[in-house]
Amino acid sequence: MLVYEYKLDGSKKQYAAIDEAIRVVQFIRNKCLRLWMDGKHVSKNDLQTYCAVLAKEYPFASRLNSQARQASADRASFAISRFYENCKNNKPGKKGYPQFQHNNRSVEYKQTGWKLDDDGQHITFTDGCGIGRLRLIGNKKQHIETFPIKDIKRVRIVRRADGYYCQFCVKTERKVEHVPSGKEIGIDVGLGSFLTDSEGNMISNPRHYRKAESKLKRLQRRLSRKQKKSANRKKARKQLAKQHLKVQRQREDFARKVANALVSSNDLIAYEDLQIKNMVRNRKLAKSIHDAGWGIFLQWLTRYGFLHAIPIIAVPPHYTSQKCSDCGTVVQKSLSIRTHICYGCGVVLDRDQNAALNILALALNGTEGHSGTSPTGQNASGDLASTAFSKRRSGKSGR
Repeated sequence: MLVYEYKLDGSKKQYAAIDEAIRVVQFIRNKCLRLWMDGKHVSKNDLQTYCAVLAKEYPFASRLNSQARQASADRASFAISRFYENCKNNKPGKKGYPQFQHNNRSVEYKQTGWKLDDDGQHITFTDGCGIGRLRLIGNKKQHIETFPIKDIKRVRIVRRADGYYCQFCVKTERKVEHVPSGKEIGIDVGLGSFLTDSEGNMISNPRHYRKAESKLKRLQRRLSRKQKKSANRKKARKQLAKQHLKVQRQREDFARKVANALVSSNDLIAYEDLQIKNMVRNRKLAKSIHDAGWGIFLQWLTRYGFLHAIPIIAVPPHYTSQKCSDCGTVVQKSLSIRTHICYGCGVVLDRDQNAALNILALALNGTEGHSGTSPTGQNASGDLASTAFSKRRSGKSGR
């Protein structure tokens, strides 16, 4: 599934119509959630049927396309099923009990309620919300009109701080031909450097939030001084939201580029299976961990690994920094000690490189860790790791 995104260019009246459609989506989702809370054994089909009841009872709800109403009910159904799944799997902590939505930002159409022009530069929404015809502004290299209409499964309007966007979800297969390099690496993510691999290469931490923090504080102070419910407060709030959006985009762009470069140049990548939710409970490091964006980076690493059909293996993080990568001796050290000095074999390495070597060894061993990607099945990833390990063992004595 590919997602093409364009920015929408329209009038203030059209933007107001989009906002109204988004509010209707929120209303339907919350009403479906209330139906589930009040009743018992409410299925997904019951929620979709309830949309027709709401359309008859509330005239403003009937103006939204019928499939868009069903997509709103699907959102409530997804939240309910996720809650049950977490309970069934005994997920630690909160199970994610469905909550009423107060700040919905999107409306989703299926295969009706919209019409794309032949040139691929305009889209018209034909339901009763009155959105009308909008111009699509996007990357000149992507052409949505080249796909058959039947392959466009979803059209979603998303409201962000800097405007409105239209997303096209296209059912297609993306094929990437991976060029084998014969290299397997382990990576250790950190705060000093964003990551260090088993070969000693380091990528510096960009610290997008830290660099923008002074500007964000200034915009936050400006917002706090404005009178509530005033026009100036709305302007200040929009400026602050735009700056946060810029930092978010910088972080994701950096993560995507680094993940793509790693996957393109290696045949196997191992990383630590970090519990980031638990790590951010540390008040002194929480801001820096969030700023580094390890989670979004590992997500893109897994996605690109699936496209390139190479194994991305997660290993337990226990003692990867303390054990010596050469002889296995445990060398206790605090976070402030950045150099690994083994008293058993005398090897001296950067702390993060030593951890990356241990991570790679665990992945190649095949007894610990799990595959982050399974393009041809999870067993196939394990076979690839075992083959790489056997090849590595033949020349390991020279290290």
